[in-house]
Amino acid sequence: MNAHDFSLNTLESEFLEQLKVKGKSPNTIKNYKTDLDCFKAFLIKKQENLILKDFGIPKVMEYGTYLDQKYTSDNSRRRRVQTVRIFFDYLITKNLFTDNPMRKLPTSPKFLDIPKPTPYKDVRVLWDHLTEESKRGTDIERMIAMRNKVIIALIYGAGLKVSDLAKLSRSQILLKEDEMRVLITPVKRDPYTVPIPSHFYSLFKEYNEALEAQCKKSNMPFDELLFNANPYRILSGGLSPRGLEIVFEELRKKLKIILTPKSLRQSCILKWLQQKQEDTHIKEWMGVTPSYSLKTYQDVMFNHIFSELHA
Repeated sequence: MNAHDFSLNTLESEFLEQLKVKGKSPNTIKNYKTDLDCFKAFLIKKQENLILKDFGIPKVMEYGTYLDQKYTSDNSRRRRVQTVRIFFDYLITKNLFTDNPMRKLPTSPKFLDIPKPTPYKDVRVLWDHLTEESKRGTDIERMIAMRNKVIIALIYGAGLKVSDLAKLSRSQILLKEDEMRVLITPVKRDPYTVPIPSHFYSLFKEYNEALEAQCKKSNMPFDELLFNANPYRILSGGLSPRGLEIVFEELRKKLKIILTPKSLRQSCILKWLQQKQEDTHIKEWMGVTPSYSLKTYQDVMFNHIFSELHA
């Protein structure tokens, strides 16, 4: 095999394309690329070319030292080692390596991710702000505020992740006055539904009607529940994970509250625990395996008081 067969840039492109074919999300692929970029930066710093043919144990240990110096977080180091391990496993399938040199480098221990939920007082501030915003401004500005209320309702009320929200269609909201549910369709497991608190019924009904009217007015039909817009018009159906993150960043800075999609979802999970929902139900709604432990949430629950949000 020639040097081109071992070119890191070429192999990285093939590896990322293979992840795409396997149905990995754009965000997952982006994270893999970020970790591999760190690996490339190491090789460049060592004044090495990006040909992997001679990559062996000495360089593996140097990479471990490089990560120790570059990152203070054990979890950050662990993720980057794991990504390069998976990459070399891929190279073995291509018969470029007979074994995985990265297996000689121990990963850093994984530390528990302690929940840091959005306090209820901040949820209340956020909800009141969006309610006021939905009553003033242009038609589109009111629609944007209503859209943001729907986002909050689906994360705080139903525990959805950004990745679920980004691709959600209107047909996945099962809208009944006595029972509302959202249908989640994961790539690698069977679909399941999560209940939405019934007091959000009027919000979803009003939002659906307003969105349908705007779609007709702008002659822009789409199936997605969310949309991308400026203050004057809807630009497209759907809202990317990054677009959702920006919504939260802007609200957090404007209101000076503790708010990320993750912290708001954690508040929902703690709320379910406070409501004494069955652990099996909570795990199902979270989209995790039955073996997943809720202990960290149960520990945090005793230090927080959460009340149900009444819109």
